[in-house]
Amino acid sequence: MIRVGVIGACGRMGQMVSRAVAEADDMALAAAIDRSRVGQSIGSLIGHPKIQVPVSDELDRLLEAEVEVAVDFTNPDVVMDNVRWCISHAVHLVVGTTGISEEDLVEIEGLLDDEGGESNVIVAPNFALGAVLMQRFAAQAARYFPAVEIIELHHDAKVDAPSGTAIATVQRLIEERSEHYRGPLAESLEGVRGGDVEGVRVHSVRLPGLLAHQEVIFGGQGQTLTIRHDSTDRASFMPGVLMAVRAVMTRPGLTVGLEPLLDLPPLP
Repeated sequence: MIRVGVIGACGRMGQMVSRAVAEADDMALAAAIDRSRVGQSIGSLIGHPKIQVPVSDELDRLLEAEVEVAVDFTNPDVVMDNVRWCISHAVHLVVGTTGISEEDLVEIEGLLDDEGGESNVIVAPNFALGAVLMQRFAAQAARYFPAVEIIELHHDAKVDAPSGTAIATVQRLIEERSEHYRGPLAESLEGVRGGDVEGVRVHSVRLPGLLAHQEVIFGGQGQTLTIRHDSTDRASFMPGVLMAVRAVMTRPGLTVGLEPLLDLPPLP
């Protein structure tokens, strides 16, 4: 039985993660960390009143509850503080909070080395398995279609733009494409063509009614190819979260993304 603590447990994603953990046969929800609803039972918030785990605003509660794996769904302002605390206290960590930069990943690797590998970390920009496959298929297509643009669409409460998934997709495209492409830029309104990352244009849409969506559009002579993924419910992220919780204790160091957990064949 894996003892799990959820950081940001009272947020929308945090409550869903807490519920998924509580309903998993091989996990126990041992701690709930949040700045709101301190003292209330997380069980009553997630529809499992028999779970008497009080919400705490202190990370030390993870140690008191003998948590083996923590899951962080907080916000970019505090996530790295939580990462540093977990690594320094030998708590394995799964990070779903957006806004983790390349510099942050370098810092995480350094912290893990400094602590001698007592904890492991998985950072995933997207826990929807379909989104992971979308990035993989796009990476394959980039070898044949260097002209590509990304449109990512999210709810209007999302705090970062572009999304972590879009950034991760751009990185895969740049790594795999066979040649550099930079099309003509003509803007009568500055910024209307989106952001440019080494020839890959990224457009961010933020609207109420959306959840998490991304399409990668490739253009070639006389043809286009569109690869799109849509999450229409936050439940789409839960299988990936639970997969990461089960895997993190046996994956030394830092793992970025869920693709390494899927046992997919290497790209040819």
